[in-house]
Amino acid sequence: MRNIPINDVDRSPRSVLAIGTDYPRGHALAAHDHRRAQFLFAVNGAMNVETDDGEWTVLPSNAVMIPAGVVHAVTMDGVSTRSLYIEPSAVPWFPVRCRVVAVSPLLRELLVASVDMDVELNVEDDFSAHGRETAVVQLILHELRDLAPLPVELPLPRHPGLRALCTRYLAGPSIHDSPARWAGRLHISERTLHRLLISETGMSASSWMQRACILHALPKLSAGVSVTSVASELGYSTPAAFAAMCTRVSGAPPSSYRARVTTPTPG
Repeated sequence: MRNIPINDVDRSPRSVLAIGTDYPRGHALAAHDHRRAQFLFAVNGAMNVETDDGEWTVLPSNAVMIPAGVVHAVTMDGVSTRSLYIEPSAVPWFPVRCRVVAVSPLLRELLVASVDMDVELNVEDDFSAHGRETAVVQLILHELRDLAPLPVELPLPRHPGLRALCTRYLAGPSIHDSPARWAGRLHISERTLHRLLISETGMSASSWMQRACILHALPKLSAGVSVTSVASELGYSTPAAFAAMCTRVSGAPPSSYRARVTTPTPG
């Protein structure tokens, strides 16, 4: 199915619905939720998913698992998605929080194929059958079950003033900002700021800022922007300094993300 709102087909007895959707550059989906669990994968382009708990950066080679009923907003940069909407009873092992995972070449092709399958929406699943559609769905569910999370989550605090500062920082992060400046804006001590962030996100102020900078950079690197340009935008004195921080925070050098530019699948 292509470019069909999930609400139009949500009541289908099928346990898994696959929908492909094309979004214009800069498109934003306002906060919403789904009755079904969602596996959201972009064939091309990068996404950012936000919930009350945090933000997740989703590169073209990755996908995000969104539990049923979790309110989320999505911003997209020239994205064509392949989404699976899955009855919660069919995936009791689905994570209870959003999770970004790497998509293998096999799973990628299964997701692309699932969107173009000719499925009878008013017919219940028959997993005893041996047709191609049944085999594809069963293999997809098998592949999803063992996916490990990637370290691309940025927890968000619930404290109103601190969350507002974090949201503002995410719009234009810079290494020249500082925990001391944040503490001043909240009229609290820097020590209190650290305690507050750790209690609400599990991260110190400096660690949170560093991760925010790196996660801001990853979609740009994935789109082919040079390491030098990204490093300069964030305020790093040299590309080497940025590369070292990227490797330390994300576990991989900038060059590995630049290699992930994905060519859209025809059709």
